[in-house]
Amino acid sequence: MIELDPQQLGLEFGSGAFIGAVIGFAAKKIAKILAIIVGVQLALFKFLEAKGILFVDWNRLSAGLLKTGDTVENTNDWIQPIISTLSLGVGFTGGFLVGFKKG
Repeated sequence: MIELDPQQLGLEFGSGAFIGAVIGFAAKKIAKILAIIVGVQLALFKFLEAKGILFVDWNRLSAGLLKTGDTVENTNDWIQPIISTLSLGVGFTGGFLVGFKKG
């Protein structure tokens, strides 16, 4: 039987929401900086390729990026960890979305 303590659930939800908001705000700022860096780098590659200084194999470059999401590990006992971290995860997700939107 699962016993629920409302005070503990509220504390986990609130702390998860606060941490999520901070991380979401920081993630948006970091994502903007990374997008600028990657964009400048790709523009530099294209410029150097146009000048004949550098050759970029664009197919190989994009194939490497597509392979990152191919591996997924299957587990048999997946429901227990989800239930045990649900309140913290929901708070974190909500806070992350708020922080990301405000960033």
